[in-house]
Amino acid sequence: MAATTTIKVPHLGGITAGYAFATPYDAHKPTVVLINSMCTTVSLYRDQFADKNLTSKVNLLAIEPLGHGATSCPSEHFTYWDTAVMALQVMDKLGVKTAFALGTSQGGWMVARMALLAPERVLGLLLLGTSMDYESTDSRAKGCWDPKTILSPFYEKWCSTTPTPDFVVDDIWCGMVATLGFGDKATPEMTTFWTETLKNVYKGDEGRKKLKMALACLLTRDGLLTRVRDIKCPVHWLQGTNDAPFGTTVPKEHIELFTGAREKELTFIEGGGHYLNATNPQEAAEAVLKMIAKYA
Repeated sequence: MAATTTIKVPHLGGITAGYAFATPYDAHKPTVVLINSMCTTVSLYRDQFADKNLTSKVNLLAIEPLGHGATSCPSEHFTYWDTAVMALQVMDKLGVKTAFALGTSQGGWMVARMALLAPERVLGLLLLGTSMDYESTDSRAKGCWDPKTILSPFYEKWCSTTPTPDFVVDDIWCGMVATLGFGDKATPEMTTFWTETLKNVYKGDEGRKKLKMALACLLTRDGLLTRVRDIKCPVHWLQGTNDAPFGTTVPKEHIELFTGAREKELTFIEGGGHYLNATNPQEAAEAVLKMIAKYA
């Protein structure tokens, strides 16, 4: 399901941002902002929200990016930089001055942008199952996927010039989200849950436009390889050895580009999938607690 709570922030003429706290906000505890992967919602972090050991020590604030869940805005066009600005404004509205930021897959690109835009507010980055490049020729040569070839036909199909009131995202797309994200750890329950969630979020003309632009952000994004040297906070990158889109070669190279980071660490999770916080919630929680204990 998508977030059931929203908040209005001023970026792009007034974004309605979907968000969820795992527990009531406690200003005495450190906060971790969570940004979800492609076509998922705050529900991607169900395991983290249910982890009482984790929530007893930190505030977990999940925010749905533009093009996802309950988040909407008057502009049809946006980028990952816009989501980064939006997330910082959500923090403002909720009274969260500083936070650690965890991003899964595309969420990693967004939280890295948050750290670049507001270095004084992002205390540390936790990057899960991601890459700091776009799908360049170099990345593809090193085992990363080629989304333009795979996904461009979907984008073209969703670019209708006439209203589509009866639109509902198809089962093929829903199946790809589960297959690429959860890999061999996808259960029938998970597949059913996310199929129902996607069909609820991406329906009608507005749902089609939202989905189209979420995919446009993916297909046309800029890489961060020349920028991440300016990130100063500690960075802990977790990558599953079974990460289908990004593999294991690129993370080894990209972590070294965080030359300005207070500390940088890369951990491979044996058997871990792409949506690593969901396929390996214990390891994700341990990484959060480790960073909090060291830098909060």
